[in-house]
Amino acid sequence: MSTLPDVPSVLFVCVHNAGRSQMAAAFLTRLGPGRVEVRSAGSAPAETVNPAVVEALAEVGIDISAEVPKVLTVEAVQASDVVITMGCGDACPYFPGKRYLDWKLEDPAGQGVEAVRPIRDQIEQRIRGLLAELGIEAAA
Repeated sequence: MSTLPDVPSVLFVCVHNAGRSQMAAAFLTRLGPGRVEVRSAGSAPAETVNPAVVEALAEVGIDISAEVPKVLTVEAVQASDVVITMGCGDACPYFPGKRYLDWKLEDPAGQGVEAVRPIRDQIEQRIRGLLAELGIEAAA
């Protein structure tokens, strides 16, 4: 389904596309550069990415300050091989034949950077596991 040849496509979905899905997309982009197509979206996108999430990622050398929340589209789901949901529940569209994973992660909305750091670290570990499942070695 990926638009890149022989590259799996992963879509991260949460409600606001301002926290968890942005962090997951940023880590997958960093750890699997050029070897996986990455998308993120929200069922009800926020106006901006959570500033505490931007700060928490900056602490580990990832800059998402230019990212903006994106609306979840049917096309994005159809174009993805793996769809990873993070708390959007019934708002996440379902298509037979896709691989779906649901990652139970605390929502960083309204929390400070201290509360976001452990969520960030959990997401990084899950991304490393996902890359291993896809047979892609994580970049250093």
